[in-house]
Amino acid sequence: MREFVVLMAFLTSLAALSVDAMLPALGQIGADLHVVRANSVQLVITVLFAGMMAGYLIYGPLADAWGRKPALNLGLGLYILGSLICCLSPSLTVLLLGRFVQGLGAAGGRIVTIAIVRDTYSGREMARVMSFIMGIFILVPIVAPALGQAVLAVAPWRAMFGLFILAALVALAWSHLRLAETLSPERAARLRFSVIADGFKAAAQSRVTLGYSLTSGICFGAIIGYLNSIQQILQDIYHAGPLFALYFGMMAAAIGAASFVNSALVHRLGMRRLIRLALLFMIGLSVLFLPLAIRGSAVPLPVFLAYAGLCFFCLGLMFGNMSALAMEPMGHIAGAASAFVSFVSTGVAIACGAVIGQLYDGSVVPLAGGYLVLAVSAFAVMLWTERKN
Repeated sequence: MREFVVLMAFLTSLAALSVDAMLPALGQIGADLHVVRANSVQLVITVLFAGMMAGYLIYGPLADAWGRKPALNLGLGLYILGSLICCLSPSLTVLLLGRFVQGLGAAGGRIVTIAIVRDTYSGREMARVMSFIMGIFILVPIVAPALGQAVLAVAPWRAMFGLFILAALVALAWSHLRLAETLSPERAARLRFSVIADGFKAAAQSRVTLGYSLTSGICFGAIIGYLNSIQQILQDIYHAGPLFALYFGMMAAAIGAASFVNSALVHRLGMRRLIRLALLFMIGLSVLFLPLAIRGSAVPLPVFLAYAGLCFFCLGLMFGNMSALAMEPMGHIAGAASAFVSFVSTGVAIACGAVIGQLYDGSVVPLAGGYLVLAVSAFAVMLWTERKN
């Protein structure tokens, strides 16, 4: 089981590694590719999520029809191809194309590994295995920026994609040699994307599923907005230098801590109440912080880190609960509904996060203002979702 858990966590972590390890390199990418508008480099982060969003529609049906390993191999192959395009890119446009392909491939690791775990374990044992996988996964955002900085210390930013290719090749060889096909031939389904379309229609007609998909996307948008702008905030405003990885890791640790706290509180408070309390606390934090951000001088770094860390803690309390609530009425079409929830929430998050990132103006006002607007919007959508007809 130990090897299985580590392999599943490794496959799942490729997407997070591809985002967080790139953050220290954004400044070098902009300078090397002669990007005129600094905020345009943020698309290196956003476009990867767009590729993953498209991938969520593909790998479920493929894994059910072809088998888990062929679908996984396709994803890893696309990830390597996208990384190679990025490594050789002569312009930002080509780099973004490569990042989209890379994201399309990274989605395979996330979707197929869940199916493999579901095939292999069930009930409490499955929950235990998923907890182990997530425990390892949480470490990736904490250490990935430091890994990116280590690569940049000895090589240009293009070497980062060499690291991604190496990681994917290790995953490909490891899964080929040590992972058995978990989908038996008699369980293989016909490749019918119409099933996804029918499932999307049914999920969209459920107020609970649609509402919590939107709410989750709005809150995830806060994370993407942070990822888009944090390199500029910490380097341009606070001149973090090599401490960037430490500060970013602290924020990632706040989400990890929240996931453990959530497991202790959710049985006592319930998912809905916990989400409402977290949103209200995040709104209150932003109301208090925004006036400090608007004033002329920069907010002190410890104050900003405390605000961001507490907001991340609130977000960490909500994500798992929102996903569970969105899937609650969809047990009869869990696969298609899962694709719907992932697709909708990621699409909303990309739009919200891109707006926050592109509004960056050399201050933390767009981030704090965006967090306030997103938290209020998520609370409003939740009230609509829970409204009784």
